[in-house]
Amino acid sequence: MRIDVLGAVRAHRGDGSPVGLGGPRHREVLARLVAAEGRMVTTDRLVEDLWPEPPARAVGALRTFVAALRRALEPDRPPRTPPRVLVTEGPGYALHLPREDVDVHRFQDALARARRDPAAVTGLGAALAAWRGPAYADVTASVWAQRERTRLEELRLEGVELRARILLGLGEGPGLVAELGAHVTAHPWREPAWGLLARALHHAGRRADALATLRRARAMLVGRLGLDPGAELQSLETEILGGAVPGEGACTAWTGPGTRLGPRTTVELARTLARAGGDALVRSRHDRLAALRAAERTGDLVLTARIIGAYDVPALWSRADDPEQSRAVVAAAERTLTALGPDGPADLAARLLAVIAVESRSADLSEAGLERAGRAARRGEALARELADPALLAFALNGVFLQSFTRPGLAAVRDRTGAEILDLAIRYDLPNFAVLGRLVRLQSASALGDLDAASSHADAAERLAATTEAPLVPVLTAWFRARAAAARSAEPGGPAAAEAAAHYRAAESALRTAGMPGLHRGLFPLALLGLRLLHDRPAPTDPRLDWGPYRPWVRPLLLLDQGRDEEARSALALVPEPPRDHMQEALWCLTARAAVRLGERATAARAGAALRDAGAEHAGAASGMLTLGPVARYLAEAEECAEAAGA
Repeated sequence: MRIDVLGAVRAHRGDGSPVGLGGPRHREVLARLVAAEGRMVTTDRLVEDLWPEPPARAVGALRTFVAALRRALEPDRPPRTPPRVLVTEGPGYALHLPREDVDVHRFQDALARARRDPAAVTGLGAALAAWRGPAYADVTASVWAQRERTRLEELRLEGVELRARILLGLGEGPGLVAELGAHVTAHPWREPAWGLLARALHHAGRRADALATLRRARAMLVGRLGLDPGAELQSLETEILGGAVPGEGACTAWTGPGTRLGPRTTVELARTLARAGGDALVRSRHDRLAALRAAERTGDLVLTARIIGAYDVPALWSRADDPEQSRAVVAAAERTLTALGPDGPADLAARLLAVIAVESRSADLSEAGLERAGRAARRGEALARELADPALLAFALNGVFLQSFTRPGLAAVRDRTGAEILDLAIRYDLPNFAVLGRLVRLQSASALGDLDAASSHADAAERLAATTEAPLVPVLTAWFRARAAAARSAEPGGPAAAEAAAHYRAAESALRTAGMPGLHRGLFPLALLGLRLLHDRPAPTDPRLDWGPYRPWVRPLLLLDQGRDEEARSALALVPEPPRDHMQEALWCLTARAAVRLGERATAARAGAALRDAGAEHAGAASGMLTLGPVARYLAEAEECAEAAGA
């Protein structure tokens, strides 16, 4: 089965014969699932995307479309056997096809490979040639499709220019002249394209034409946009006039192939990319660091401070996705803050302090580092309040939130911070921070076991995400709904544990490609372990499970469930104190459970002391993504075991 959406939506069987997909709504359902890239799309989201004003029987109509698509995509599937392509996952549907069988996924993967390795240029050329027209060309009226078309067209143009740049470097300039000429004619506002065309002409021995191209670019930019050509085009013209062969190294950009931007523009682009998730989120981190380093090289302290502080993307998770990059950003912010001194601009100081607080969230920080980060959060907040800048205060409070995991049991404190962020965002129209405030309050309500309040915040966050183009939000809220299903599965009349596990699996599938390794690694196995603990069942033993950073705390229980008590005792002795992050209550509870089962009273006492202030919370639920059940249960066991020492 092959599905194409780079043009009109269509499908073909393995032998090349077309698949009849039905009417426009059928094709739109399939297209919307393709756009989700294997992630589950809830029924509610599909209904909202298909109908601006859903009819009374919209859900029934959607199910009819899905059933028809399943028959078309798997015509030979035996009756009463589950579908393998368009599958039901949790509260919605997902499309399960290898990425190489979907043209838009092949294109994005080819572009990503070519960004990393110029040797992949042939594959990029083939992927570009597969475009038959605008993406989702026959899905014309839907907001989601318009958004995807815009995003993918930008990637296509980047791909065209990246391929040309690589081929120019290989000496194939003459063969690119016609292609780049058509590209410039179709997209005259793309300054890098003019430079590529001029280089191709120069490589073809057409020096006069290359100079004429650069002059046309200047005339177009000044005449239509009122802008002078950028430094790269000016430099290129100087090189050609001087008789030099323009070096390809000049094309290398801070943001990726073909786009030489100033550091301020680069960091603004990085902010936009960060909200898109997936490869764009990964790229945004790279771009941000490159812009920061470029600013530092200028020696301009104020510029550097503004570049560092401009990346005010709301951050929710207490473990960094790229700890090395976070440490580099913190070090640069601290250097700049010191160099500016106490008399430097207060707004820049507040932003730098907020950046230090937000980025100092890697689990491997020393005690001194944690204390320094906490001080930065408090100072940044105080300065922002003095300046009465709502956006700056919201960013500073983001840092305060991420530094509020100093001990277990602080969910109520974090909820107050989330409430203030949300209030600022609503009053001063800060939509991205409104999303953050909702998600912080979702986590806090989840930690306190108030699933109704948490669900209300999840719904509100999803509504905001639909208007702010924040695709990561439904990924996070899907995990909350799985966490809620897990909790209900332990109640009389609740859903079966298998159903809760299915919710977790669907959420895991969506998170896998979200570009957040600091959140993703180990989360799914830990969620399954929590579900099993809720039902007093042994830990999952699948050797393929990647426990990630949680392995030291899980290993004693895994060994105990295998009857290897002495190995479990040795493993427990090596368990470190949990990092001060979203999972600290959960990890203390795992330590307590292993200590109780082994009769290790001193360790049980230590875990009980750590958990004492968290007795009203639910273990792991501070994440809003999983639960191990009430902390009180583990605390009581630990205290009983510890008290037995004095009996």
